[in-house]
Amino acid sequence: MVDSRREEADLYIVNHCRKGDIVVTQDHGLAALLLPKKVLAISPRGKLFIEDKMDELLYVRHLGQKQRRAGMKTKGPNKFTNDDILKFCQDFEKFLSTEEGI
Repeated sequence: MVDSRREEADLYIVNHCRKGDIVVTQDHGLAALLLPKKVLAISPRGKLFIEDKMDELLYVRHLGQKQRRAGMKTKGPNKFTNDDILKFCQDFEKFLSTEEGI
């Protein structure tokens, strides 16, 4: 359990993860905090977050937030499907196999 303050769960995760841990998240900000600690961050759709791409992802997220604050509608993610679950399982298994040298 963590406090109900904004970002409290993210801070807990960042403070308790160690090199080599794996975190499943769709939060680009959390992923950006984890990658320098050599923590693997993967999305629920199987997208592996890469440190070199984080600036771009965070900038696009910022632009979307700016548009929403200005009253514009932005497109959200597609509906989560069984194919997404399958893709995540396949990508995650592939990553784990690669890490273990299998």
